[in-house]
Amino acid sequence: MASIFTRIINGEIPCYKVAEDDNFIAFLDVNPNAKGHTLCVPKQEINKIFDMEEAHYLDLMKFSRKVAKALEKTVACKRIGVAVVGLEVPHVHVHLIPLQDMDDMRFERKTSLTQEEFDALAKAIAQNL
Repeated sequence: MASIFTRIINGEIPCYKVAEDDNFIAFLDVNPNAKGHTLCVPKQEINKIFDMEEAHYLDLMKFSRKVAKALEKTVACKRIGVAVVGLEVPHVHVHLIPLQDMDDMRFERKTSLTQEEFDALAKAIAQNL
């Protein structure tokens, strides 16, 4: 059965897309830790990050860096935090989280945005790529 991320990649579920190339997609997390929380996902469905081929893994990190730099230009923050947890969805994904403090990295505290705020934020980050 396809993961929720594969369904997003295939266009079956909408997302607030920030960036995309042939191998990866980045979109806003709809249950964000902080405003701008973005997920970078390989289009190939792989369960565990260290099961990726080395070149593919390195390409994911390069893609994530590019998105993080755009995110940092868009959302006021002290830095962009990076996490790879992978327990909630069995499909590799890199969390990029704009940080004001360490609590922003805790997956217990969430923020909420309206659909209009998500749309505007995704467009602003994409423009900074």
